Amino acid sequence: MADPVIVVGAGPAGTRAAQRLVQAGLRPVVVDENERQGGQIYRRQSENFSRPAEKLYGAEAARARALHTDFEALRPHIDYRPGTMVWGVAEEGLLTVRDRAVATLPFSAIIIASGATDRIMPVPGWTLPGVYSLGASQIALKAQACAVGGAPVFMGTGPLLYLVAWQYLRAGVKPAAVLDTNSLATRLRGLRGMMTRARVLAHGVRYMAELIRAGVPLHTGITPARIEGREDGVTAIVWQDARGRLRRTACDAVATGFGLRAETQLADLLKCDFVFDRRFTQWRPRVDPDGRASRANVYLAGDGVLLRGADAAETAGRLAACALLQDRALPVGTDEIADLRGILATMDRFAEGIASAFPWPAHMAAALPDDTVVCRCENVTAGDIRHAATALDSPEINRAKALTRPGMGRCQGRMCGLAAAEILAAARGVPVEQVGRIRTAAPLKPLPLDCTVTP
Repeated sequence: MADPVIVVGAGPAGTRAAQRLVQAGLRPVVVDENERQGGQIYRRQSENFSRPAEKLYGAEAARARALHTDFEALRPHIDYRPGTMVWGVAEEGLLTVRDRAVATLPFSAIIIASGATDRIMPVPGWTLPGVYSLGASQIALKAQACAVGGAPVFMGTGPLLYLVAWQYLRAGVKPAAVLDTNSLATRLRGLRGMMTRARVLAHGVRYMAELIRAGVPLHTGITPARIEGREDGVTAIVWQDARGRLRRTACDAVATGFGLRAETQLADLLKCDFVFDRRFTQWRPRVDPDGRASRANVYLAGDGVLLRGADAAETAGRLAACALLQDRALPVGTDEIADLRGILATMDRFAEGIASAFPWPAHMAAALPDDTVVCRCENVTAGDIRHAATALDSPEINRAKALTRPGMGRCQGRMCGLAAAEILAAARGVPVEQVGRIRTAAPLKPLPLDCTVTP
């Protein structure tokens, strides 16, 4: 019996990839780290919760319902493995773990739809209890029906900043403030690209308008100074406004995020080639227009390779599945491929507009005080990384990692890696792409010590 096709991830990209494979007569294995399908953007609430989709997903409620319904229809035709984490790669296949049972999944081809996580910029005080990423605060609301605080501040930049603040408002939690590091003038630079999807842009404007109507202060062009608090939690955030005035906002939680970073670790373990994407100022796997990676029989789709959003991920998932089918000489209509490519071309322009409107604030990393913790896992400071760059003459991030340990902890640089590279590059006086990227090692995420091996 031939090894199966594996789809890693059951968010928008993974669901549509699996659906297209089933339509072609295949029975893929769908590996999902979550217990329920939907990914992060369409994360489902627990089965005993009953908040309406409109409050959970906002303007994308209909898309979320459609994705969930279509996946349930797929269940009899796929081998669905929820709550299963891919932690490594061996010659025999993917190494997975579920309920402390380690197994190897052989595959003939793989579609990676791993999604993205928050892009984090360290701030003095960000290691205090009560500081969350935007994604974590969203998970608490969607999956656990609880808030991270009664008066949270949402700080960072990007569309997710306003979406999560609006979702909290809709859930009955009024944010103390929304603080955007990018100015209105910067945002206008991306307007032409964002206008290619006027409906989506209108939703974002609506979220901001509803926050303003509710009396939530929205500030742009800010610079965070520090987060204040005690051992039991956050008490305030201190920030500089666009005029340079130092201000203080009392709060009991801070949710922060500066756009997204692609989850690329599995592609790295599979030895795919990477390129530096100047639009999003981060490394990503190199793919052709249809999602083929540099390694044969490996395909990528969704935000795990290109940061274009949930509906683009659906299209990219279907296109990657079509590429796989084409490579197996299975029938795929040329019109279908052309239509999918055309949809993604529009979404590419929109994503470039978002990247221009909400750029990653690299200058903040260069300005961090030396005593600011950058890598929480290993308690590595900005000063430690600068010491590696200068006194220890580390020209590359993996050399700095070996000497001072940023990215050496349990998250393997997911939280600190991009900021650490910016600090190293600024200290060396070189472009950030010149210092490289943190290499991935198995296990991708921590494993229980009492795992058992299953056939």
